[in-house]
Amino acid sequence: MFLYDKSFKMKKKISMNGEDAAMHVLIVEDNESVCSMLEMFFLKENFQVTFVADGLEAYALVQKKEWDLLIIDWMIPGMDGIKLCKKIRESSDVPIIMLTAKDSEADQVLGLEIGADDYVTKPFSPLALIARMKAVVRRLSKKQVKSETNHFHINEETREVFLDGVKVNNLTPKEFELLLFFTKHPRQVFRREQLLERIWGYQFYGDERTVDVHIKRLRKKIRTDSHIWIHTVWGIGYKFDEVVAVCEKD
Repeated sequence: MFLYDKSFKMKKKISMNGEDAAMHVLIVEDNESVCSMLEMFFLKENFQVTFVADGLEAYALVQKKEWDLLIIDWMIPGMDGIKLCKKIRESSDVPIIMLTAKDSEADQVLGLEIGADDYVTKPFSPLALIARMKAVVRRLSKKQVKSETNHFHINEETREVFLDGVKVNNLTPKEFELLLFFTKHPRQVFRREQLLERIWGYQFYGDERTVDVHIKRLRKKIRTDSHIWIHTVWGIGYKFDEVVAVCEKD
């Protein structure tokens, strides 16, 4: 088994609307020659790539970190690709492409039915795979232009936020991105370094207290009737929870 990460050797470019952000890709594949070929092509695309050869390790990584896309082989140790895909779909809608030598029609139907967004059979063209990856992400991102919860309505295109039907004004770009991120991951606890990575990007080397300052300001702007939505999990980080929107001191 092997695990290595190419993301930290690359610079991530981020624009305010995210169009230039590098794609974070987790590849679950136990064939090293396939991984080497994908690495060569993906790094040219400025993808941030992590390889893992075991399904159980892959599931642990999916639980720990946000990914833009997963590429999963069917026949892998630990937990096979089908079981892994089903397990991930219990809690995440991250885009998934199955990449496998199992090429029967029944296999392809099964892969798509259990939650894969696309199914690519080996042997394959790396360039065609990259095109399909971009198409999947583009298609799903268009579906997610709006983020809605019980209380929040967020339009990513216009960058407008409504709380219980009332527009929230004067959010800074980072405050907007923090709120959007939290509403897409309700009740999940994130460490400060995770938030720095996802909102500020790899090029940010500032103090983790930057997160605390932004969340404190964001809380004040979205507070209603002494209730808050972003909670401190002491000793760990923060989570967004509408169910238990109790008041706490900043």
